[in-house]
Amino acid sequence: MKRTWLLFSQTVTVLLAAYFVVATLKPQWLGRGAIGGSVAVIEAPVSAGGAGVGPSGFRAAAKVASAAVVSINTSKAAAKNPHAEDPWFKFFFGDQGQNEPQGGLGSGVIISASGYILTNNHVIEGADEIEVILNDTRKASAQVIGTDPDTDLAILKIALDKLPVIVLGNSDSLQVGDPVMAIGNPFGVGQTVTSGIVSALGRNQLGINTFENFIQTDAAINPGNSGGALVDVNGHLMGINTAIYSRSGGSMGIGFAIPVSTAKQVLEGIVRDGQVTRGWIGVEPQDLNAELAETFGLKPSVAKNGGVIITGVLQNGPAAQAGIQPGDVVIAVEGKAVSNVSQLLTAVAALKPGSPSPLTVLRKDNQIEIAVTPGKRQRPKAIQR
Repeated sequence: MKRTWLLFSQTVTVLLAAYFVVATLKPQWLGRGAIGGSVAVIEAPVSAGGAGVGPSGFRAAAKVASAAVVSINTSKAAAKNPHAEDPWFKFFFGDQGQNEPQGGLGSGVIISASGYILTNNHVIEGADEIEVILNDTRKASAQVIGTDPDTDLAILKIALDKLPVIVLGNSDSLQVGDPVMAIGNPFGVGQTVTSGIVSALGRNQLGINTFENFIQTDAAINPGNSGGALVDVNGHLMGINTAIYSRSGGSMGIGFAIPVSTAKQVLEGIVRDGQVTRGWIGVEPQDLNAELAETFGLKPSVAKNGGVIITGVLQNGPAAQAGIQPGDVVIAVEGKAVSNVSQLLTAVAALKPGSPSPLTVLRKDNQIEIAVTPGKRQRPKAIQR
């Protein structure tokens, strides 16, 4: 009996040791971080955040993250002049029908050993051919798996083996002042690493995307950096660099990145369903202020507490069917407080179409909870950038 028990305990010990080694060195073999059952990503521990810079500065983080950041070259066939074959047109204007293809430049981040790459939608939008160049000089043609113009994100896939993969960090743990690095291919000069800090969080109402929740940084971001990585001092992906504020076309110390938390939601929707499905309730919201409060007969104190006032309700829409009325002030969606239109839009978009969800509203002097069953938000036309 003792011998059997000893053999059993030794077997269990060996199996646990093997599991620990595999989980530490090759977590993708265990399917950890699998999204939609087909994309295996590596996620950092929840506690991992942007701490201080180590003795070697950003060197180690840059080395780890840079390998997974790629350059993206796109080409688009030039539009043919409709009069190109007209002999009279050729006689007066010459042969102007053959224009050179249009080229584009951007960056991307490898997020899975199976070849999935995150980038910006505006980097690859309208492209006929997409070429990905790895930091180790390997090249491959990329396939577009899906795009989400609402967040300006796109998912590509390449067929190469032994791909370096970036670790997905916890962007919700970022705080203003945390050191970060931007990695990409600005102006096509080659992979470049710049450093800075998190200047602000939750930037919105910039008119860049439909859903905006940007990380603002002063790390230098320039044309060509779009789709590249914003990483913390551990080399973990915190955001996808997307846009800059500039009067000259170059960096002025104000850059914006999409949080990796948003990117993971988009990745999950595209890989699982082929698109990102968002909720819609059919209302016309406005940020509550003193003038609107007076117009709808609300107390001035209501405006001081914030919220979003509903100024219009679509007839027979989800909100109207649930009993939402013009003049209602939405203060929370599924228990999460909302204080402006951007937050309401994001919160409603996260709701599952067809499933009732509670909205907390102020109606005159009363606070009530209304269950609204969202519909499916239709994809709008891409924003002109």
